Amino acid sequence: MTLLNKELELAHEIVEDSNPTNNTDFQTVINRRLNRRSILKGGTGLTAAAFFGALPLVGCSDDDDNISSPIVEDGNDAAIPAQGDLKRPETLKFKAVAHSTAETMTVAEGYKAEMILPLGTPLMPGLDDWKDNREQSAESFEWRMGDNHDGMWFFGKNSNAYDAKASENGLLVMNHEYVNSEELSPFGYYVIEDKDAAPLFQRRRLASDVRREVNCHGVAVVEMKRRANGMGYEMVPNSKYNRRITSSTTAQLAGPVAGSDLVKTKFDPTGFQTRGINNNCGAGLSPWGTYLTTEENFLGVFARGQDASQLSASDNYGRERYGAPENSPGSRYLWHTPDAKDAIITDEFSRWDMTAVGASAADDYRNGFNTFGYITEIDPFDQNSTPQKRTAMGRFAHENCAYAPVKQGKPVVFYMGDDARGEYIYKFVSKAMWSNADIGGGLKAGDKYLNDGTLYVAIFNEDGSGEWKALVQGQNGLDAFNSALPFNSQDEVLVYARAAGDAAGATKMDRPEWVSVSPMTGDVYVTLTNNKYRGVREDQPLSAANPRSYQINGKPSGNDNGHIIRWAETGGDHAATSFEWDIYLFGAPSNLSAENLSQLSASNDLSSPDGLYFDPRGVLWIQTDDGAYTDTTSCMLLAALPGKVSDGTTITTSAGQQTRIGMPASNDNIKRFFVGPEGCEVTGITMTPDFKTLFINIQHPGNTWGAVAGGSTPRSATVMITKEDGDVILAESFESAASPA
Repeated sequence: MTLLNKELELAHEIVEDSNPTNNTDFQTVINRRLNRRSILKGGTGLTAAAFFGALPLVGCSDDDDNISSPIVEDGNDAAIPAQGDLKRPETLKFKAVAHSTAETMTVAEGYKAEMILPLGTPLMPGLDDWKDNREQSAESFEWRMGDNHDGMWFFGKNSNAYDAKASENGLLVMNHEYVNSEELSPFGYYVIEDKDAAPLFQRRRLASDVRREVNCHGVAVVEMKRRANGMGYEMVPNSKYNRRITSSTTAQLAGPVAGSDLVKTKFDPTGFQTRGINNNCGAGLSPWGTYLTTEENFLGVFARGQDASQLSASDNYGRERYGAPENSPGSRYLWHTPDAKDAIITDEFSRWDMTAVGASAADDYRNGFNTFGYITEIDPFDQNSTPQKRTAMGRFAHENCAYAPVKQGKPVVFYMGDDARGEYIYKFVSKAMWSNADIGGGLKAGDKYLNDGTLYVAIFNEDGSGEWKALVQGQNGLDAFNSALPFNSQDEVLVYARAAGDAAGATKMDRPEWVSVSPMTGDVYVTLTNNKYRGVREDQPLSAANPRSYQINGKPSGNDNGHIIRWAETGGDHAATSFEWDIYLFGAPSNLSAENLSQLSASNDLSSPDGLYFDPRGVLWIQTDDGAYTDTTSCMLLAALPGKVSDGTTITTSAGQQTRIGMPASNDNIKRFFVGPEGCEVTGITMTPDFKTLFINIQHPGNTWGAVAGGSTPRSATVMITKEDGDVILAESFESAASPA
């Protein structure tokens, strides 16, 4: 571990680097034996095909240059609303928002941005409002908005059912990723020191503080209705749909891992249930209308003592590969440390201690760690339903989950990133074929599509080609003879998906975060936020897909500002096992000439792209989570009009690495739309089906942003953006716009 045990490391900033492999190094050595000039100068893939065999490559045909019409496959318009007369604009016409480090937020001219649903907002009648003394009971947060709002989705509601085209009424569902302990408890971050206690318990937290933090994680479901004046929304305070799902809520393990010995615990010795969803970061929508939440930095809430001798070599390696070696006290959360006599329910706190102390897994929580790190499906319209952890989609630090346009009779395909330095990009292809009849089918549809399928991991070759390797036991080195971690069954492959990716030779990436699929071209986009070790450490060498390591005094210093990679699947088939890729956009300050490879200006420069969302019209919204450019500007939201894979050229970075890049940025195709308050991250994004309201989230704001009147405690919250004249968002850029409300 590198960052986990630093005393002041905030939980959301725990960025693992627990990948010990040299996958990219091996791949790079092989690929660099090829004649790069012949590969990148018009002869794409020929030499690579000769070396790797008949590797199929993909390119957009010359007669497919028109991207004015979206890809809307049969049945997809049931999940993504029809555009009507709105067509993607050729240019963005709004005035770009300037850099800002102010305590307040700034939105483009002609728009209104309002804060709603901040931390502590009651979701049911009878609870008192948040007060600046922060003395609301820990238990009450089971019915309040949690902390650090993140990924979300607006589910249109018609009567009591999901309606993808409804905008008057809907359920706003959002994640709460982590907590700011100092600003949540009336005592701040309070720790009791006891140097005479056992190593894992020398620093103890108060039971009430831990309980409050556990309840502030998870997901909120909030019914919203349009205001009487037609502008924006307000919460329905007594709605039966208002709900919190927290780190104490029972969740079902579904798919191949359910019932496995790897997930049996004292809570459920049969291995079919666990308690809690945790560190929920980005989110996604299913084609049938359910919410897909993700578990990202779950590592930070678990502790592990000295127990290596109690476990097998492979179990020890599996824990280490996910950042939990022996004698890891966990992050500053320390949820395992309150006195057991203060517990309200059995094992309320001890379940966060994964140390093997009992005679078997049924006697302790050694496997509790293995029950987290999954895509979790929630049906917001069934308030009594149990969240389903979809284990077939793999276990890792999931950032978000995006599906490709669905087509009748074809598999459903989901894309995912593992947000840690040097980790991988994955996709899941369902075994079941899509049927329009499953729209609105809730968790039963999820059982059909998400419990059985093939998980793949991505390899990005130097020549701009790529391939997907199946993570299936018995294939691609995933067998009992694997030296680091033998794979004897598919449940082991999925629980230790990272190690499976290692064995398959996946490409180590610069923190893969949000994924989104263009409705115009079908190209898949992933933000690679940053990586301070790229080109610095031997296990994180430069590659064409991760080509930057800034040079300071002649020495590499990593990729500070990040980039966005994209690919086109062969033949436009998202279930294909090969693809073509390039880098859509490099983040950089506009005045950093050596690294400003996308030709950004002061109106669109950015650093550390994170959130990513294509709206149904084909506008790409980019959010940032940055610490490298915040002296100049706070984190932001930009609107962009991308082209397609291979619409640019080949360049060489300052570190001497050649790569493929998309067309240059301009004020016509990317602009800054919003800047958040000082100290924040801008994250989470969704739009109403009528395009008239855009929701985004603000995490960990500085100063007093979000505080109650006269108060001093900042609070995370949702921001609701509407056009001042009631028209659709970006109406000024579109050929035809809806009439004002």
